[in-house]
Amino acid sequence: MIAYLDCSTGISGDKFLGALIDAGFTVEALRETLAPLGLADAVDARDVRSAGIAATGIEVAQAEDARWRHWSDIKAMLEGAEGLAYTVRVSAIHAFTLLAEAEARVHGVPLDKVHFHEVGAADTIVDIVGVAAGIDALGIERIVASPVAVGSGTIECSHGTLPVPAPATAALLEGVVVCDGGIVGELTTPTGAALLRAFVSEYGALPPMTVRAAGTGAGTRDLGVPNVTRILIGDATLPPALESGAEAVVILESNVDHLSAEHLAYAAERLLEAGALDVWQTPIVMKKGRAAVTLSALTMPDEAAALSARLIAETGTLGVRIDPTVRFIADREVVELDTSLGRVRVKTWRLGDLRGVRPEFDDVARIAQATGRAVAEVAAALTAEARALLGIED
Repeated sequence: MIAYLDCSTGISGDKFLGALIDAGFTVEALRETLAPLGLADAVDARDVRSAGIAATGIEVAQAEDARWRHWSDIKAMLEGAEGLAYTVRVSAIHAFTLLAEAEARVHGVPLDKVHFHEVGAADTIVDIVGVAAGIDALGIERIVASPVAVGSGTIECSHGTLPVPAPATAALLEGVVVCDGGIVGELTTPTGAALLRAFVSEYGALPPMTVRAAGTGAGTRDLGVPNVTRILIGDATLPPALESGAEAVVILESNVDHLSAEHLAYAAERLLEAGALDVWQTPIVMKKGRAAVTLSALTMPDEAAALSARLIAETGTLGVRIDPTVRFIADREVVELDTSLGRVRVKTWRLGDLRGVRPEFDDVARIAQATGRAVAEVAAALTAEARALLGIED
């Protein structure tokens, strides 16, 4: 499934979560997700109207609770929450890590010294964990967002008077197309920006899709215009030229510069075991001339979220790009043939009127070693003999 986020009046954690609930993620499922964190009874959803637009608002009874205000406390709470789904835990920790890194950067403190203040309250934990759970429950593999309205002017918070967008919000939105939205005040919060950074793969116009559900989440401020975030969820639509014989797939990518070659190879094996269709590495050069690798995995759209979580878990990377694409694949099967060089496994393929064969390399290498012949010579001989046995004309 693909989703489109309309952020024309900004985004916050409660507006994002409200939109997901309005689109079909149930309050019961949200409470079940929050139960291992002791927050099941703290959250409720209500029908509201924002400047005449019907939407879902989120209420958190423990919004002033200050028990979990340090990054280390929140991380330990999420890691130790037995019963919290693996993909939800990984995604929530990823979003909180992005938020903590932004706070550490703008306040000039080490990551483990970040003190979240407002961001550490229970409502933000509900928002981030709830959004991660809602995306997972609704089967959303790819999210595209509109340009993000951030507001203008200043806001008052625990750090004093800050410009809009707040410094942490601005840091999280680097590289994202933003606008002021024509509204004075804060339209996009640091939590909303962290959720965008964690879950949105691209920004732009509404992509071609068949809409299956829609939801609208409301903020609490009266802006004089609808203070909402809307989400459209549906099936990606292939371009007409690709509809026949094409298959939608997803490429997952992450740039990695902190792992050894052995660790990367191990991670690639684990991704294949987890169901990736293919995994490969591409040498790249990152900032400061640092040698690195882009680790890529090909998967089906409905496996993208789970495999992204596995990639993060295996590598420790802090982000995965999701690039939907289309592939044509030939019909194929492996058959065993009795040839003049012995029994050999042969991969056969068909694409329209085209047919071909390819002997399995392990068998080619085995025969080459046993006979003392060159691998290329054995492969050519087996290919010609297999084509003849299967009646495939040149």
